[in-house]
Amino acid sequence: MAALSDLLPVAAVRLDVPVPDWRASIRVAGGLLVETGATTTAAYTTEMIGNVVENGPYIVIAPGFALAHARPSPAVLRTALSWVRPARPVEFGHESNDPVSLVVALAARDQGAHTAALAALARLLADPDIARALREAPDPASLRALLAAPEARSPAESAEVPVVHKILTVCGNGLGTSLFLKTTLERVLAQWGWARHVTVEATDTISARGKAAEAVAILTSREIAGTLGEIDVPVVAVEDFTSAGEVDRVLRDIYDV
Repeated sequence: MAALSDLLPVAAVRLDVPVPDWRASIRVAGGLLVETGATTTAAYTTEMIGNVVENGPYIVIAPGFALAHARPSPAVLRTALSWVRPARPVEFGHESNDPVSLVVALAARDQGAHTAALAALARLLADPDIARALREAPDPASLRALLAAPEARSPAESAEVPVVHKILTVCGNGLGTSLFLKTTLERVLAQWGWARHVTVEATDTISARGKAAEAVAILTSREIAGTLGEIDVPVVAVEDFTSAGEVDRVLRDIYDV
């Protein structure tokens, strides 16, 4: 599993970039993926923009933060991230998390190489002090130093334990925003002491329909929830994918705690 700082070279960071709108912010982030050799052409950038056009602004997973991505494709040469801080926050059209002051783009070769890195980023953004430091980093080198700090490293995996329930976290592609929500949900379950009883699986909208029968609930964004159709388990919309408080409240509703 690649570490967070391994996926984000200094050359893939741009701070205080003047962009007129959300499309331009993704184009800058996508351009950095091309410049650093993660993707071949602008085709992947077009796919990232099309993902928002098709599914809505579900990639704005926390106040001020957007995770742009698309499905793995031949345009992706290696798994990588780029990081763009607009000079002025931009509107993506999200009901509660606009405006966006940080756009991170993910290019993934497969479903697994970036899992640990995104989990580490989710933990960092969930800490108000670290999140503020990341947003205010004066230069790319300072930003990467924060990402490489001990707090960013993935915790050791625990031993296998029996699982009773499964909860699905869902996004359009199953490899970006759903992993952020999975990380937050697992953190809350650990705080409850329920980690041995509930497993969390990040998946995409198509697979979620088939896997719903295995789950006690599905957690996702408001935009993606509207695309799932009739499913026989509760589908709960989460506004802030990094908020342990919001996820705690959702779990209490699911389990009537």
